[in-house]
Amino acid sequence: MEQMELETASSYQELLGRISQAYTEGRLRAFQSVNIYMTATYWKIGHDIVEYEQGGKAKAGYGKALLANLSRDLTLLHGKGFSRSNLVYMRLLYLRYPISQKLSDLLSWSHYVELLKIDDDLERSFYEKQAILERWSVPELKRQKENALFLRLAAGKDKAAILKLAAQGQLIEQPNDILRDPYVFEFLKIPEPYLISETHLETLLYDHLQQFLLELGKGFTFVGRQYRITVNNTHYRVDLVFYHRILRCFVLIDLKISDVQHQDIGQMNLYLGYFANEENIEGDHSPIGIILTRHRDELLVEYATYEMNSQLFVQKYQLYLPDREELRRQLEMTLKQAEEEKMANVSGDSATEAQP
Repeated sequence: MEQMELETASSYQELLGRISQAYTEGRLRAFQSVNIYMTATYWKIGHDIVEYEQGGKAKAGYGKALLANLSRDLTLLHGKGFSRSNLVYMRLLYLRYPISQKLSDLLSWSHYVELLKIDDDLERSFYEKQAILERWSVPELKRQKENALFLRLAAGKDKAAILKLAAQGQLIEQPNDILRDPYVFEFLKIPEPYLISETHLETLLYDHLQQFLLELGKGFTFVGRQYRITVNNTHYRVDLVFYHRILRCFVLIDLKISDVQHQDIGQMNLYLGYFANEENIEGDHSPIGIILTRHRDELLVEYATYEMNSQLFVQKYQLYLPDREELRRQLEMTLKQAEEEKMANVSGDSATEAQP
């Protein structure tokens, strides 16, 4: 009798689980459907507004106040949702996405409002692709915009790489693809001027693990903090250990608040050797080591890593938001130089062809 009751209870719990899962999935699909429909509706409204303007019908004083008048009258007819600012974004949606099929079903209207605030086409394209790839919520999208993720990733790249980044987002195919320079930890809200130890910084990152994972990027899963390894009866501890699901490898992170020394690089190389031989299982790839530092001596890093593990990186971090305008100037300079070189090559080829 007791066995039958246990089986009945187990069967009931299974039924309860299936119903709960079906209901949750159904609600999610319904929510997504509403989002898709509303975004498509707003695109159509934007299309109608632009066509009205381009048809020469928005003339004189009424034309200048078109959106204000529409906002007033549509609000009287339908209630909320037709503020002037909302109509501005509907109009922009059509202007910047003239082909409605290019709108993603995975992004809500609130996502698109954030994207439409970006004037630069390359930058907007990147954030759109990245929001889809990493399934960012709207607050996550806002944070990455504020932290100038696109400009940070584009820094140091050539024109072709920048255009690829904008068109496809950040694709993770090799160890270099997970790096950011600099990493930004503004979410820790450490007051300036700061006085902080490596242990305190590690604790804060651990306490803000969700934001830290967002900054690290797609594919990171947390493994452990102060991860102990033992070599010849000597104990060492890796500050933070992650596993990257896409690259299928451990990622070891050591934090430094002072300049990185050659022995720090040697120690990280030891960690990498240990994980490769003692922690990896079948299917795992070689581990990646990242030393995060406030300042990086390029020459010291070059010499200290000479013929060393190619998956050991020394990257900078900062506790405050980057200088967005400086990063933007670097990007514009790279694109401008590439365009000038292209024009110079074209001129050179034309001159060569003109010679007898």
